[in-house]
Amino acid sequence: MSQATAPTLRFYSNPMSRARTVRWMLEECGAEYETVELEYGQAMKTPQYLAINPMGKVPALQHGDAVITETGAILAYLAELFPAKHLAPPQGSPERAAYLRWLFFVAGPVDAAIHARIEGWLENQTDRQATAAGFGRFDDVVRTLQQAVAGKRYVCGEHFTAADLYLASYIGWGMMQGSLPALAEFKAYAQPLLQRAASVRADALDGPMAVAA
Repeated sequence: MSQATAPTLRFYSNPMSRARTVRWMLEECGAEYETVELEYGQAMKTPQYLAINPMGKVPALQHGDAVITETGAILAYLAELFPAKHLAPPQGSPERAAYLRWLFFVAGPVDAAIHARIEGWLENQTDRQATAAGFGRFDDVVRTLQQAVAGKRYVCGEHFTAADLYLASYIGWGMMQGSLPALAEFKAYAQPLLQRAASVRADALDGPMAVAA
């Protein structure tokens, strides 16, 4: 399909949301896209937007007739949409296994554990609650992240992938607002990735990130 006839990528965003990670990915892909910025509250609950994402949340991405929600899914979709950028390892490779593992780990345990901690839901967590929770205990998540990135430039072999983007985005944000410890392994891994040209461009477009009190 020629660029002239290619479907438009429409990106629904709020700069103080997980959409910042998708913005970085769009810039990493060199994508041409339209941004629709939505305020929190009623702007995300209109019938028009709920028809796109019934959750009434951002990010969301439209690509022609396709609609993709959930940050990890959008990253994976874009990695496949722009194969020349090599942001996803080949099917069936050991690197692909690691790629899928860490994409889903961030989308599940990392996101859940960080927000549970921010909201104070982990105070007096019982053994039964830890067993039932997909992330176990917060310390389990931190230890697993630490082991995943320790001594590594990238987590899926020798190349930067969407999994690195997702990990670095969450680690950097978590350290900045204090929900993840500023471990030496986290800094050594995330800080160089957050200085990639596409990440810097994305931050310039979205502006400063708010820090939780």
